Amino acid sequence: MSLTTDVAVVGGGPSGLTAAAGLTAAGLRVLVLDREREAGGIPRHSPHTGYGLRDLRTVMTGPAYARLLANRALKAGARVRTSAMVTGWASATGGDGAGGEGAHALDVTTPEGRLRVDAPAVVLATGARERPRAARMVPGDRPPGVLTTGQLQNVVHLHHGSVGTRAVVVGAEPVSWSAALTLRAAGCRTVLMTTEHARAESYAAFSVPGRAVLRVPVATVTRVVRINGRDAVESVEVEDLRTGERRTVPCDTVVFTGGWIPDNELARAAGLAIDPGSRSPVVDNTLATSRPGVFAVGNLVHPVDTADVAALDGRHVVRHVLAYLAAASPAASRTVDRPAGRDLPDAARPSGGATSSGTRTGGEHGDAGGGETGGMFAGAIPLRAEAPFRWVSPGLVRPGAGAPPRHRILLWADEHRAVARVVVAQDGREIARRVLPWPVSPGRVFRVPSSLLSGADPRGGPIVISLG
Repeated sequence: MSLTTDVAVVGGGPSGLTAAAGLTAAGLRVLVLDREREAGGIPRHSPHTGYGLRDLRTVMTGPAYARLLANRALKAGARVRTSAMVTGWASATGGDGAGGEGAHALDVTTPEGRLRVDAPAVVLATGARERPRAARMVPGDRPPGVLTTGQLQNVVHLHHGSVGTRAVVVGAEPVSWSAALTLRAAGCRTVLMTTEHARAESYAAFSVPGRAVLRVPVATVTRVVRINGRDAVESVEVEDLRTGERRTVPCDTVVFTGGWIPDNELARAAGLAIDPGSRSPVVDNTLATSRPGVFAVGNLVHPVDTADVAALDGRHVVRHVLAYLAAASPAASRTVDRPAGRDLPDAARPSGGATSSGTRTGGEHGDAGGGETGGMFAGAIPLRAEAPFRWVSPGLVRPGAGAPPRHRILLWADEHRAVARVVVAQDGREIARRVLPWPVSPGRVFRVPSSLLSGADPRGGPIVISLG
């Protein structure tokens, strides 16, 4: 069976649903494909409050937020197909930039059988996931009761299952406190939270009340080095990284939190350029990838930020998808609002939806799998992040194509810095320096105003962001 649509959105979380609602409201046929039984993404099983602040200017629980976004997409006219797993790309992946129907084809598996979806534009909104125990190479026994936050919340809030009574949470990021809240709702006490860093990665707004109200002890500069138990978890062995001293903590549940990796399988299968630091598809300020007509949004490209920031990616990409389709089909009677280029240098002007076939941008991005950065990225300026930053998003800026989402450059750090002295340079020339009023911390996104890039030479080399 085959379906044809104007835009296929892969992933029915906040970013995908928001993009679908906006694109459908603009008059396009939009099909959302989501592998879960219900759309809404991770917020569906995160019953704590705090969702919707940036995109909806309100605060609500995760399930309410997920329902609202799904209903908005449906009300706008988007088709949302759940229990639909996109397994790969069918023939001619990426197309030739012509944008005609069939330029992109997706293989989809559903309960009713296999499905092929053809669309001139695809928005990847597949999100990110936590690294499980195996990926962290924690030795020991292999008993049940070892989970990630997502698995824990799925068990407790979606399936109303039970966990143990004493838990150790690995990680001290914002999501770690979400895990602690879920454990508490399940009647399980968090007896220890560990982090390898010198201080908890989470915001003080989470960690201070978490320690006081939930009474969770946080062990810094500490790692879990072994899990013990045959038929069930009995204890974990933790090591003080300063002294090498080890101790055993009795528990029956272990939750691994954070350590985010993007769900990038489709991006890699498409041959998209991949950022070596984040393992996400490289995007520019329009959220276009290295393949014409394929865009990427949300925590797939910045693993991981809050749900409302991901949703705003979905809102941002709408006009750029419209611009791409209008440029690919000039005869189409679509009205496209061109993004203003207020924050970025305005000289070299490949348009936001151009389908140029230019050369590589100098090999700043890519991976062993062979993604290329030509085509849609011709004329774009690479962004680089120096230590202690691991990655920066977007990975390139296209002069004349407007600001990135929320006028922010997003970075991920591996070290804590109480004072953030940000330095932006290009070709050995400092173009901006600013002390930002928020610290740099592992475990959460660090945001830099994109206006700091305004002094860049549009014909110059890579822009480098570092700490002074």
